[in-house]
Amino acid sequence: MSGTMPSAQQLAEAAALLEAGQIVAFPTETVYGLGADAENPEAIARIYAAKGRPSSHPVIVHVVDGADLSYWASEVPAEAERLIAAFWPGPLTLILKRAAHVPAAVAGGQDTVGLRCPSHPVAQALLSRFRRGRGGIAAPSANKFGQVSPTTAQHVRDEFGEGVFVLEGDGVDVGIESTIVDLSRLDQGVGPVLLRPGAITREMLAKVLGVMPALPDAAAPRVSGSLKAHYAPHTPLAMLDAAGLATQLATLNAQARVAWLGWTEVKDPRVTHVAAPASAEAYAHALYRTLRRLDREHYQYLFVEAVPADGAWDGVRDRLQRAAAAFNG
Repeated sequence: MSGTMPSAQQLAEAAALLEAGQIVAFPTETVYGLGADAENPEAIARIYAAKGRPSSHPVIVHVVDGADLSYWASEVPAEAERLIAAFWPGPLTLILKRAAHVPAAVAGGQDTVGLRCPSHPVAQALLSRFRRGRGGIAAPSANKFGQVSPTTAQHVRDEFGEGVFVLEGDGVDVGIESTIVDLSRLDQGVGPVLLRPGAITREMLAKVLGVMPALPDAAAPRVSGSLKAHYAPHTPLAMLDAAGLATQLATLNAQARVAWLGWTEVKDPRVTHVAAPASAEAYAHALYRTLRRLDREHYQYLFVEAVPADGAWDGVRDRLQRAAAAFNG
């Protein structure tokens, strides 16, 4: 992975802040995280306060490569071991039964814990220094709750100003949040469940697990990014096909300014066409940066062309559907 590394002094300062119960923003391969000591409930509360995040909405604990997961989880099933061997370090979060000493605050009061080993070198360097590699960093995305996640250090500063220490690092390559798989209910006869799609697709998981993960059910644990409305820009957003766009344009006045993120060309003076990337990977990488840029350009509406239906696009589709839900309810 590409990317510039912070200095040893900057990493040491970030680790010291975490040990002192403060919050630190740092890059991962998915998005920037807003981190705190996962074993310090007061520090975790600072994350919730900074983001304006409901305390019932869990955060993910990031651990160093090779961490002893039995410290964090009361059970580490064979299915978890197989997924770890295949995808860690990387953009996969596992939901396991929480060890009793791990604060309930990281799980929104539930008896589970979300664990992830990020592959970004800055994240790994910070985790290696924090409590000499034995600590966990609780970290949701470094943005105000429900808004577009950050993929650059400047995005984090745009959200929080200079009040949060930010470790810089290029190479936020994935661009959307991690895939989340629930393995906490295997002893109840509930197999693996895909709770949030991401760069690691359902099909990729099935190849490792030998079974297709189920889709979320009513009894599934609450996890990060699972609310109906999430990942939303400030500009009203809707996901449409080309015919739907034509219908929407027919309702708007001649002075309307509209951005259209898609593949289909539209000939309308009110519409600025933003070319959509061809692959799901490139689209995910650019998505949040594009939404933030279009917000700054003050369009009245942001219309996004519906993405392909195959599994590679599930993560992008999920983020766009939740972004649109913030404006259609």
